[in-house]
Amino acid sequence: MRRSVRTAEDRLARSIERVVRNGNCSGCAGCTLVSNRVSMNLDPEGFLRPAVEPLATGPDLAVEARARAVFRSMCPGVRLAAPRPEGSRHDEIFGSYFSVWEASAVDPVVRDTGSSGGVLTALSAWLIETGQVEAVLGAGGSAAAPITTVPVRITSRPEALAAAGSRYAPVGVLCGWRGEPRVGIVAKPCEVSAAAQHHSASGAVAELPIMLSFFCAGTPSQHATDGLVQSLGIEPGAVSRISYRGNGWPGRFTVDSGGTQAGSLSYEESWGDHLGRALQWRCKTCVDGTGAHADISVGDFWRAGANGYPTFSAAPGTSAAIARTVRGDALLHAAALAGVIALAPLNLAAVARVQPLQVQRRTTMIGRLCGRLLAGKAIPVYRNYGLGRLTLAHPRANAQALVGTFLRTTGLRGVRRAK
Repeated sequence: MRRSVRTAEDRLARSIERVVRNGNCSGCAGCTLVSNRVSMNLDPEGFLRPAVEPLATGPDLAVEARARAVFRSMCPGVRLAAPRPEGSRHDEIFGSYFSVWEASAVDPVVRDTGSSGGVLTALSAWLIETGQVEAVLGAGGSAAAPITTVPVRITSRPEALAAAGSRYAPVGVLCGWRGEPRVGIVAKPCEVSAAAQHHSASGAVAELPIMLSFFCAGTPSQHATDGLVQSLGIEPGAVSRISYRGNGWPGRFTVDSGGTQAGSLSYEESWGDHLGRALQWRCKTCVDGTGAHADISVGDFWRAGANGYPTFSAAPGTSAAIARTVRGDALLHAAALAGVIALAPLNLAAVARVQPLQVQRRTTMIGRLCGRLLAGKAIPVYRNYGLGRLTLAHPRANAQALVGTFLRTTGLRGVRRAK
């Protein structure tokens, strides 16, 4: 009997550990919804990872079995199924949608403060002010250690403005959520997916909260932010405020020390040369970087140069806003009618032209996954994403992605370069 109890006790921990060991954990904190034994902490590489406390007494076998089953159905590192709401249209790169818009906040302060067009900040403040939600969960700088990012509970317009802007660092917004239907969520695609899949797997009766997401290129290590700050001659402990973007578009990476600006870098220097090179593995095999499970997902609608790639010259922020659900479509129209955001029709082909990373990742996903498999790693199960068709349409790119992923996973690419 003692052996069977111990086996049951360890199953949830073993399932979580397997996801982490194979590089499939995104640090979304969805597993904290499954059991109060789970907490999130930075690992030695600077990424957010789950830790599972042992049970103090003999487990309730039924509870433990249920927790493990919910985890395996919820975790984006185990499985991810593309949503296909009834009546929605479908795009092979961006997934299901009801409408697509070029969007920006009408308030110039909100538009300037946000990373892109200020749309998520404007919507968050409006949802709170109109009583559609009691609060919005998002991410912001820690008051105790401003160089780090933590979940924040937004209950007013000033708090929405304070949390505006991207945070290119690990954070688990879901650590602050316990299923409250009237608490909105603004989070990364993997966090929104975890919340949606947990809602389904747990058999929740209450309606899903309003969920807003954004186009995500991946989560860099906290060490990358620390190193970037140090490259400006500032010690991490001396940081009083950090802004990755905002105050213009695309905005600059700025660091305050002692309440005054102590250094800054351009978007190309901060993200392109540093932060974007320090991503966790799960982000490199992410099938959904555009928030398909959200009600509304928002991304930069960059201006493109002659080569079709985005240009990052300073300009008023502009976003692409995708209504993923009927509710999201209604919210965008209502916010526009209320004078909160400005909308103009947009097509996803135009968005694809200025979001090359999202296109590349989706079209080469099978190659990346096969490269991980050949290197001995377990991979997530992705369903209803049309990856087979995309692979057939891009065979050469997938072959290159397979080889490159295999070499990076095994470390052989570094060996080859060293020779």
